[in-house]
Amino acid sequence: MPKASPSPAAPDVPASYEAALQELEQLLVQMEAGDLPLEQLSSGYRRGADLLRYCRDKLEAVEDQIKVLDQGVLKSWTPE
Repeated sequence: MPKASPSPAAPDVPASYEAALQELEQLLVQMEAGDLPLEQLSSGYRRGADLLRYCRDKLEAVEDQIKVLDQGVLKSWTPE
């Protein structure tokens, strides 16, 4: 059975936490420069919110994994 392809409307998922953070930093520099037209500013804000959510989710997953301790040994953990 073939895999369903992702929705074309779905935002690009960063390759990693570090990639998301780098893209977010570049986006902030562009926005703070004040040279973006309103439309790009609006789409940049939405992309920034998506990147921030992605980073927060990744950090939360790591925090949850660290909390899964059993007698001082980190147990195998899988996200829900």
